[in-house]
Amino acid sequence: MFAYYAAIVVFVVSYILIATEKVHRVAAALGGVAAMTLLGLVRADTAFFNHHTGVDWNVLFLLFGMMVIVSILRHTGLFEFIALWAARTSGGNPARLMLLLILVTAAFSPILDNVTTVLLVTPVTLSVCQRLRIDPMPHLIALILTANIGGLSTLIADPPNIIIASRAELTFNDFLIQSLPLCLALLVILVLLLRVLFRRKLRVHVDVDEMLEGLHPGDAIEDRALLIRCLVVLGLTMVAFGLHTVIHVDPSIIALLGAGAMVLTSRTTPKEFLGEVEWMTLAFFMALFVLVGALVEVGVISSIGRVAADIMAGNELAGASGLLVFSAVVGAIVDNIPYTTAMTPVVAQMVASTGHAGAESPLWWAFIFGADLGGNTTAVAAGANVVVLGVAAKWGRPISFWRFTKYGLIVTAVTVAVAWLYVWLRYFVLGWV
Repeated sequence: MFAYYAAIVVFVVSYILIATEKVHRVAAALGGVAAMTLLGLVRADTAFFNHHTGVDWNVLFLLFGMMVIVSILRHTGLFEFIALWAARTSGGNPARLMLLLILVTAAFSPILDNVTTVLLVTPVTLSVCQRLRIDPMPHLIALILTANIGGLSTLIADPPNIIIASRAELTFNDFLIQSLPLCLALLVILVLLLRVLFRRKLRVHVDVDEMLEGLHPGDAIEDRALLIRCLVVLGLTMVAFGLHTVIHVDPSIIALLGAGAMVLTSRTTPKEFLGEVEWMTLAFFMALFVLVGALVEVGVISSIGRVAADIMAGNELAGASGLLVFSAVVGAIVDNIPYTTAMTPVVAQMVASTGHAGAESPLWWAFIFGADLGGNTTAVAAGANVVVLGVAAKWGRPISFWRFTKYGLIVTAVTVAVAWLYVWLRYFVLGWV
């Protein structure tokens, strides 16, 4: 019992320090890990080698591989090219620029997981805002929100989808039929909502010709042969991501193979391709995994899940509603990857008690929608959030925990409400499965 409450106290204190930013988030997270270790709540075997309570190395190596790829692509001038194109196409209108960046992000989302998507699009966003001398904050927040909503689109678009689909035996086509329609509707709602939330910042008009000083997209590319080689590697990597369930190769391995091929193709030095890796972001992820893993180890997560199952008491609509809201709320506090790992067995028990299975059960879809959409609530709720804010800080344009959260809370509340209406209408009123 001591371990149970001690883990809760340490986690809450660590989270408060992260949220208030009184201590650097990496220091706060690592301090929490140290406290849990001293209290005997964390051991090497549970922290580093346990699939359910330890560091998710697949996620970390996926991040690392994509960071290397992005680092090399930046040297080709590709991001500057896209940034100049976006600046020219937007005509200096920040609202139009935001829409363009949302469309680019949404286009990547179905074939890449949201962390990989933001790794590719964030440098473009920062570069174009730097060129136009406008505040990148609204555009970066829009990027995060789009990536997390886009995570609903396919089985491979968000890591929680892969975790849940494996246990629920959901297919790629199941997501296209059940989840993609909601994703598209929410993206339209997001565009309208962002125009309201950032209406003041989107009213500024920029003289593109004056800001760009005659530069055109083609001017950014100095070595076209290098760019072509790198784009071929990137294209093959994306195809492999899209087919990873067919070729049976984990996304983390694909990312590392892509990074290795990119290094060989570009002939860059270790100093060049490792210099821009977000090491602090990787360290923060490791610490978060260990902190949440300790909650799983002492039974905090599973006991919460059992309470949810008892509350359902055979009422499937109540269960779906509870899972949707509960997953969004908990997903706002802890990263949704370890959360879904811990909760999936609990949801499986809830599904078994209803007589439905697989894609026919609204409980699985409510669980997926809540876990994915809850990632928009706070700065640490999803991997995409952590990555974007880490890159922004490195570029000298930090976004505070609360600055992101005040927008994320509104978007999450609206999208979760729409998702509940979708679940209610589709599965309980119309009976579509």
